[in-house]
Amino acid sequence: MKFLTTKIGRLRLIAFLEGISLLVLIGIAVPLKYANNDPTLVRAIGPVHGLLFLLFVINTLSFGIEHKWQFRKITWKVILACFIPFGTFYIDYKILSRIG
Repeated sequence: MKFLTTKIGRLRLIAFLEGISLLVLIGIAVPLKYANNDPTLVRAIGPVHGLLFLLFVINTLSFGIEHKWQFRKITWKVILACFIPFGTFYIDYKILSRIG
């Protein structure tokens, strides 16, 4: 329940969900789209991933400003993580889990 009651908890939860959605999108939906010529799963997962991506970036910036993170040392690394498969899991382990 701590993931829902604190800002860092919500950020970590969004990071996890964003990471899963990226893996599902590029690991399952896109290959199925090209293998079966059927974009249905991409159309379903794509917007969900997009929303989670935006929530992650907005929450990261908000949390970073609130906690006076130095952009060049922490914030950009956390934001960059959502562009890399497994990146949000790594950043959660290295940075976010140590905060809260």
